[in-house]
Parts: sequence; structure tokens; C-alpha cells
Amino acid sequence: MRLLIVEDDQLLLQNLAFLLGAEKGVELTGAVTTAEEALLRLKEEPPDMILLDMELPGMHGIDFIRKAKSLQPEVEILVHTVYEDRKTVFSAIKAGASGYVIKGITPRELLEALHEQYSGGVPMSPKIARAVIREFQSNASEEDFLLTHREIEILKYIRDGFTYKDISRRCGISRNTVHTHIKKIYQKLHAKNRKDALIKARRKGII
Repeated sequence: MRLLIVEDDQLLLQNLAFLLGAEKGVELTGAVTTAEEALLRLKEEPPDMILLDMELPGMHGIDFIRKAKSLQPEVEILVHTVYEDRKTVFSAIKAGASGYVIKGITPRELLEALHEQYSGGVPMSPKIARAVIREFQSNASEEDFLLTHREIEILKYIRDGFTYKDISRRCGISRNTVHTHIKKIYQKLHAKNRKDALIKARRKGII
């Protein structure tokens, strides 16, 4: 496992680098204090895993997750933070983090969380896992499943600024079919236009 640590507390960063870097099967590609430094390391020596603090000087952790995933979509990001509030948790997950643990766990528990996520799991501190379940239970409705997989795919291309021609080429369908899908998306979301559709889709957690 190639691991990059991003933590602005110098003492904690040193401890994490010493403890995790000494583990068999872990190759430390970097231990940095800012998201900006981490992005440089990400380009120079791509890691498999990133252990990420959220409150960083300069670029915030959420923005870093988005940029890191756009540069290296396959990288796994485990959030390691003191923040347990709903907004931070769900913003991190929606941005692309697949694990979320609260600081204070033992080094062994942290290493196990890293290995779990690296192996395809989704490690979360119990309190965070319960919050995720409650959120899903409270918001689950037929509305969440309004759009088909193809419609969601097309909506994401629209969000990213692709033209009908681009979407047609990427999806292997005609521009008329793209237009039909977009029309159905607007109808299902009760949206007036592209901007309205994107706003409503984000509110529903579709994209």
C-alpha cells in the first residue's frame, strides 16, 4: 500500500509517519502539512491511499478530496479528523472519501482502517456509521430513485460542461437520444432548465 499522509499538526504528522511508515506492506510516499503539497505529491508519486485531516491551512480538505479524485480517480481517501458534524461528514463522502474515522483511535485501529479500505471496505467510526444510516433512512424515498443509471450518467456530463455531441460520443448514443434523456431528466426533476436540474439533483443527493 502506497500511503500519503496529509496532516497540519506537525507532531501528529511525525508520529503517524513513524508508526504507519514502519508497518510491513506500507510504503510512505509523503507526509505533508497542506493540501497544496499533497496535490504535488499526488502528481509526482501517486499513492494508493491518502490519510487526510480535514481542517488544513490554505485549501480545505473537502476541496482537496475533489481535486485529488479528479486527478487520480482510483485513489482511496480515508478522512482522519476531529469533526463529527453532519455537514463535514456528508460533504467529505460526496466529494469522494470512502472512509471516515475520528481522531483518538489507536494506531493499530487506524492501520486496520487503512487496510480495510485498501481491500475494498468502507471503514467508519461507529458514530459516523450511525449518522450515515440515519441520514439514509430519513431521506430514502422514491424520489432518490427517480433517474435511471443512464440519466444520472448524462446529468453528470451536463454538470461537467459536456456538449450534446460530447455526451453522444462518450455514451455511444445519438444526439437525439441524448436530447430525449435530458428532456426526461427535466420532467422527472420538475426542472425548468439545466441550472435548475443540477440544483435539484444536488439537493436530492443524485449527483
